[in-house]
Amino acid sequence: MMTSQDGFSRTGDDLLQPPDQTRGSTWNRQRQSSPARKLGMTRKEKDTRDFKENENPEENEKRHKEQELKSLYKELLYTITHKLGKPASAEVFTDNQLHQYIREAFSMAVDEHQSLTERVQNTEPPVYCLMATVKEAKGILGKDVSGFSDPYCLLTILEDEKESRTRRSRPKPRKAVVQDAVSDEKVYTTDTKKQTLNPIWNQTFVLEFEDTTVASFHIEMWDKDEELSLAQKLEEIRTNFHGLRRMIKDAKKEKGQDDYLGSIVLRLKDLHCTEDNWYVLEPRTETYPDRGQCHLQLKFIHKERDGTLSAGRSAYVSYCGILLQFVQSHISQQQGSVPWKGELCGEGQTLLELYATQNNLSPFLQDLAKWMAYSKLYQSLEVDSSVLLQQLTSIEYHWHQQELPYQQKQELGDSLRGFLQYGLCLVAKYRDTFPPTQDATPRLHTLLRILSQVCKTQAFQKLNAAQFDLHDEINEAVHSGTQEWFTIKKGLHQPMTKDLTETVSALSRLIGEVQQDIKHNKDSWNRVFVSAVQVDVFTVVYQKLDFLLAGEVRDTLSLLEGEMEQNLANSLFPLYLSLQVIHKDKAFLQKRGKLLELTNFHEGFREALPYWLKKAFRTTQDRVERAVQVDQLQPLQLGPVPIKHSSSAVDLVTCVQPICQLWEQLSWPDPEEAFMLMVKLTEDVCKIVMNYCRILKERVRELSENSDPGSAVNMLCVVVNDLEHLRSVLIRLPQQLNWAGLRERTLHVIGDPQFHNVLNSQLQHAQGVLNKEIRSALETVGRKLNSDIAMYVRSMSTRCRIPSKSTEEAVVPLIKYLERELQYMNENLVQENFNRYSLLTPLWTNSIRTLYQVATQQKQEDGLMVFCQRLKFTLQCLEQCFHAEGNGLPLDTLHIDSYKILKAHLTHNSLNCQQLIEKFLDRKIWEQKVYSGEKYGAVTLLASYRRSDHRLRVEVLNAANLLPMDSNGSSDPFVQLRLEPGHVFSEVEPRTTQIKNCDLNPLFDEAFEFLVSVEQCQAAGACLVVTVLDYDTLTTDDFEGEAFLALKAVPGVGGGSGERQGHQPDPSPAQIRLPLMHPKPNDDSILKLLESRRGEREAQLFVKKRRQREKQSQEGKQQ
Repeated sequence: MMTSQDGFSRTGDDLLQPPDQTRGSTWNRQRQSSPARKLGMTRKEKDTRDFKENENPEENEKRHKEQELKSLYKELLYTITHKLGKPASAEVFTDNQLHQYIREAFSMAVDEHQSLTERVQNTEPPVYCLMATVKEAKGILGKDVSGFSDPYCLLTILEDEKESRTRRSRPKPRKAVVQDAVSDEKVYTTDTKKQTLNPIWNQTFVLEFEDTTVASFHIEMWDKDEELSLAQKLEEIRTNFHGLRRMIKDAKKEKGQDDYLGSIVLRLKDLHCTEDNWYVLEPRTETYPDRGQCHLQLKFIHKERDGTLSAGRSAYVSYCGILLQFVQSHISQQQGSVPWKGELCGEGQTLLELYATQNNLSPFLQDLAKWMAYSKLYQSLEVDSSVLLQQLTSIEYHWHQQELPYQQKQELGDSLRGFLQYGLCLVAKYRDTFPPTQDATPRLHTLLRILSQVCKTQAFQKLNAAQFDLHDEINEAVHSGTQEWFTIKKGLHQPMTKDLTETVSALSRLIGEVQQDIKHNKDSWNRVFVSAVQVDVFTVVYQKLDFLLAGEVRDTLSLLEGEMEQNLANSLFPLYLSLQVIHKDKAFLQKRGKLLELTNFHEGFREALPYWLKKAFRTTQDRVERAVQVDQLQPLQLGPVPIKHSSSAVDLVTCVQPICQLWEQLSWPDPEEAFMLMVKLTEDVCKIVMNYCRILKERVRELSENSDPGSAVNMLCVVVNDLEHLRSVLIRLPQQLNWAGLRERTLHVIGDPQFHNVLNSQLQHAQGVLNKEIRSALETVGRKLNSDIAMYVRSMSTRCRIPSKSTEEAVVPLIKYLERELQYMNENLVQENFNRYSLLTPLWTNSIRTLYQVATQQKQEDGLMVFCQRLKFTLQCLEQCFHAEGNGLPLDTLHIDSYKILKAHLTHNSLNCQQLIEKFLDRKIWEQKVYSGEKYGAVTLLASYRRSDHRLRVEVLNAANLLPMDSNGSSDPFVQLRLEPGHVFSEVEPRTTQIKNCDLNPLFDEAFEFLVSVEQCQAAGACLVVTVLDYDTLTTDDFEGEAFLALKAVPGVGGGSGERQGHQPDPSPAQIRLPLMHPKPNDDSILKLLESRRGEREAQLFVKKRRQREKQSQEGKQQ
């Protein structure tokens, strides 16, 4: 409840009424008793009669508008003249600044402004009031025995002179100020809240005053004390003994005196128009300085404003008019086309705050007025939509707090419904109103949010009787807007004549518009609609345009039946591509219901398809021919990153690319027809490739007629590079044409053999032609290289007896020639033809063949070893040259069988007799190691080497499973130990065990020591040859078998030299069982080579000894 000085109380509902409608009858009687007000009303009625007498409606309306603006202008002048409190803005404006602002906002002339100002100054001033709302308090003192208080508040306004006069008249200082300073009728008292330290009142009072400069607002808080009976006091003492002191203090007080809790004093000139703060309760003494806080809401208002200024309008209506005028003036002064963001200048905000406060307009009515003004201005697109969203949020908040009057409810309901209809009209035309730009789409998003927020507000749901589904309404608006947009675009793109080409062109332009619109809906607008109102606008638009566009396409294609020719087909191709792009966008549809109208649109273009293929082939063929005609067969680029093919090869790849692109563009839906289309495209590419080979060869002949041989070779290398480049293009063709994707589409239509046979046969034929041409050109280049290599190799055989020529010097001419020629080819051929089988591989194979022929044709003479050494070194140099440190042929390609045979032949023939013997013994040691079984028996030894005295100790333990060599079925075996090779152990004599008669498993247990160095034991081929013989008295001893023990395997021999190992202890001997072997007659190539060296005695002796063993071998007898 709110109590005024007139004795009337105002409830919360009355507070929300426009102030002019809620004034009591006493206020109205007071205004009617004023002569000035009667005169003003008389003038108003006179003015109204003057309007009615005006016969021109436009003049009548204009004059009515001027009168309205003057009324608002006078209200503002009145507000400035009688302003109270400080505005909320930090900047303070003088009266002159405020007058200047409203004069510019209303476009008022200076003389008219002065006239109206004088008229306002002659009007009666209002009654100045302070509306004070005591909300609550917290943390106050507890004055009662119970520790709580029964607080209430006293409120009044004191003039400084009255307060001073009151203080001087007091006989002694007293705590009470409010009660003593003014009469009781000017003191307002809140309700008393029982037993609390945090009271809540929410009571409003209107306090009148005369001048803010000398007045102050006083509020005192007291604890209400009531007289208690003796029994009640005793009960309190019993229940709360600690309150005894309080009871004694109360006994000393005067009877019925309340306790002081604190006070707040605020000077009116320091207050803002509205205040909402917590204030500290100030004490009179320092006994209890902390007395809590009190929450106050203060507002300066007017009572009994001059009603003649507003021409009978309510303060709410005048506030709406003033706000609208201010905003329109601000927008007109804005530079550029940026919508208004809801910000007014400081003068405008100050005036609106002053007017709303003086007329006691609630925040709800202020926000309602702003919504009415802003929503009206929004229809001219002068206001940013985010401003409306803020006002809707405020209205929704206040709707739950307060109740609007009936008239304002109706205005709000009409405004919301009207804005929804206007917003839906904008949605229907969203393509034009909100283009897909960075600035416009956020405005569309905000508008949709506002529409959604309007429908969600309690105000709209209460005031709108009919059911309103925003989702359906937006769908319908988009649907109708799309129909209208398509009709307009169709009219703009009507063909000018009846020519079929012009008709197709007009349809193509229309489809382009539709394609662009679908793209914008998908990329821009759909995200906005889904985010704001959960409407999939892309699906709505796409389905509608699909239906409309399919009809136009059918009608146009029906006119072309039987009239197809090349130019007409060419004009249809971009139309087909646009339809395809549109149809592919169906993948983004969220809801797929019935079949789309454009699903089988390709069927209407079957008649034009052969013309498209024909054009693509002819265009590519012509471009290839022109490219070869201007080609000079020179590399495109030299230097660090060379391009070794010519310009025509690059142009050919560029020319073929459109054919592959045509396949991607067509994306023919029917799988069987798509396969036939792929066959045709592959065939066309292969024809172009083979035709390129033909005209390129003609170009070579043409340019080679008047050129030197070196230039002809250069051009031939470029041609090889061109063909290789083209071959790589053919290899990538299945990937470029996406054969794998087509295969998946045709799995249920075409068998796998048919698919691959048809397509691969064409490609393989073209690749075969290219490979043939490449080989032919490379054979021409390599023919000369092969003959020169053979000449250099054969020339080396004539120098084999020249002592002055070393091996390196003999090979230098060949190596220099190869390096020069290969470097030349490497610089002029691409790596594919230089490194692979194309050039290097045939050259390497021919070089091996030539070396082998020369090596095998050389007679076995004294100079053969030197000559083979030269050839072996030559082979090594050739290998390094062709390998080129990994940049040439790989080692696997170099080490072919013929290379291995040649290398082995040269290696053997390059060794001297001692090296050959060592190599022979190494092979025997290896054979012994891998030999398995004891077919001819075995012998067991204990072997070790003592580094301390350089002695090799061998103990022959036994032999086992020997062959019977005598007629009695037994043998007389003994063991012979010999160190080989002889040139290493020339001073070491063989050792022999005792003979064991008639024993095939003899036990010898004989030890032998050989004085040899570690170096001798570690020499190449060093081994112990163990020979088991059968003793015969009259004839030569029979051969039982032999075994080879590598000395490096004997304990004590392995490791470093003897000097470094001399201090180590002697190793334990190792027991070794060696199977006996028999050599194979005439099976060893090394023996044959040694046998051929008849002039070397050591070789002949070694061969003779081995041949003797071969004759005694059982292997020869078994064969």
